[in-house]
Amino acid sequence: MDLILRNGYVLDGTGAPAQRADVGVQAGRIAEVGPLPDVPGVPCLDVRGLVVAPGFIDIHSHSDFTLMVDPRAVSSITQGVTLEVVGNCGHGCAPVRDPDLARTNLYGCLPGYEITWRTLAEYLECLQKLQPAVNVAALVPNGCLRLAAAGLVDRPSTVDEMREMKTLLAQGLEEGAFGFSTGLEYGPERACPEDEIVELCKAAANYPGFYATHTRNRMGEPAETIAEAIRTSAAAGIPLQISHLAVVARLATDGRRAVEDALEQVDEARRQGQDVALDMHTRQFGTTHLSAALPPWALEGDRSAVMARLREPAARDRMKGYSSIVTALARGDWSRIVLYRCHAQPGFSGKSIAEIGRELGLDGFDTVCEILSAEIEHLHDLMILGLAYQEDDLRLAFEHPCCMPGSDATALGPDGPLRAQVFHGAYTWAAWFFRHFVRETRTLTMEEAVRRLTSLPAQRLGLGDRGLLRRGAWADLAVFDPMVFSERGTILEPNQLAAGMTHVLVNGVVALKDGHLTGRRAGRVLRRGNRAGQ
Repeated sequence: MDLILRNGYVLDGTGAPAQRADVGVQAGRIAEVGPLPDVPGVPCLDVRGLVVAPGFIDIHSHSDFTLMVDPRAVSSITQGVTLEVVGNCGHGCAPVRDPDLARTNLYGCLPGYEITWRTLAEYLECLQKLQPAVNVAALVPNGCLRLAAAGLVDRPSTVDEMREMKTLLAQGLEEGAFGFSTGLEYGPERACPEDEIVELCKAAANYPGFYATHTRNRMGEPAETIAEAIRTSAAAGIPLQISHLAVVARLATDGRRAVEDALEQVDEARRQGQDVALDMHTRQFGTTHLSAALPPWALEGDRSAVMARLREPAARDRMKGYSSIVTALARGDWSRIVLYRCHAQPGFSGKSIAEIGRELGLDGFDTVCEILSAEIEHLHDLMILGLAYQEDDLRLAFEHPCCMPGSDATALGPDGPLRAQVFHGAYTWAAWFFRHFVRETRTLTMEEAVRRLTSLPAQRLGLGDRGLLRRGAWADLAVFDPMVFSERGTILEPNQLAAGMTHVLVNGVVALKDGHLTGRRAGRVLRRGNRAGQ
């Protein structure tokens, strides 16, 4: 043994009741679970009174770029997260043809940071050399495929572009991606018709993995939102992961009924034998870039070209007719859209677009254009909060046995190069999920909550040796006080470390001890096997 954890309450990730046991770790894996004798020279951690669980898996992360900048993943490790799945919502780091264009599809991208990779394999190699603190699995993002093959276009792909996209998709899957993702509500992908996505999903279905979708989300069409995702995956014969399903609540007058209908569609598809699951973030609001309010054509070219369009009245009038994720979150009421942090005009931080518009004497969209003009040097940094959800919307989704929690955020650190960055959920998602649904509302048992965080996402990824605490599995472990584990971050002060996580092991290496980072990073970049059957 390299390490023994003694006297803990072991939750194995399957949903089975906790058992009092020791856990022995050897060569990065779990060697024994049960009563273990004292072994001279082997270090021990006394975890009496603490839960010992498999490390948590963030099935829906946007840490593609921030892990390159700060591989410590402090916000994740301090919540017990040992594996992040990146490349979600059609956003990600690869493939890349034009680095400047690729930056527009990346969360957390820092100005001046050189993008040296072009393929998924090269990106994964760069990340592995940096030795991330967490394990990482990647999806191939459709937004990256579109930007690489066609650029910023607001139309369906041509035959030649589709051929190129399928080639790039197959290359990414050959290089180890765990699946394919779309972000059909975002500018680069809004014009992708259903048959185009079916064709790409059919190409992806030749490989192990799944299709994760940030759905199309048209106002007034909540049922069609989910129906399209189910039709697409069924036509391609590929497992489906519906990202943040409760988004349908903001597409209908009766949000609760919309979520109920969505879950009924999921259940019916599963009864028909289709592999469908879902994930949800833990915020009662949506969040994205303010620049997502602009159509793709408005973002073409350099900053001066974008600025000229923002200032031109005729161009603004054309932009106003564009239906974006930002306008969908607003639902006709700009008081729902809150600007989180403004660099050039700090006085606007924390105010809604409606409030800022009243100060400037402008309507909602003109206010957006004025803010983006002032922030042209940080065009894709400005984040907004869309106050679009009720707690019941989240609860309904989380009650479903196939729903997994995810951060829908970037891994951050309170010090170092990312200290000024904010992404709501980064420091809070897993801790909030456990506190709220286990201790506060008792919606889920502790055993079931841990299953949702561990073996359920591991099963979606096809990983039999992670997400479970059993002999032979990788020793990714989260050790925490179940009565204390909770979030400290708030809407106004989100960058605060979670409480109650005591020890975290990644591949058998202690990354967090007694609540403090050890400085040891043992995460691995995981690569899915090649063609099915091999």
